[in-house]
Parts: sequence; C-alpha cells; structure tokens
Amino acid sequence: MLDIFRSFSRSRRNTEDGASAVEYGLLVAGIAALIVAIVFLFGGVIKNSFSKTCGAISSKGSASATC
Repeated sequence: MLDIFRSFSRSRRNTEDGASAVEYGLLVAGIAALIVAIVFLFGGVIKNSFSKTCGAISSKGSASATC
C-alpha cells in the first residue's frame, strides 16, 4: 500500500512544475483589489489631512500658497 502511495506521489510531483499563469493572474487581481479598497477607504481621510495642513501653512505665512 505504501509503495502505491509513493509511486502516485512521485508521478504527481513530476507533473506539477510550478504556478501557472492563471494562478499568477489571480494573485495580481487580488493585490489590485486590495489596493483599490485601501485607496477607496482611506482616500478621503488622507485628502482632508493634506487640506488641513495646507490651510494651516497658508494661514501662517505671509505669501499666498496654492494647494
């Protein structure tokens, strides 16, 4: 019984060389979806933070700053 399992595992190991293009495509799609979600969730927060910083700099300086 053990010999059958060994021969089966050897034949399976030799036929699978590595990740296929489909697996790499799924990985890239997952990473892209994660990036889009992070930008969507935190985009407004980051924009408000930069706007507040720019407003603070504009109000303290003598020259007019454009943001």
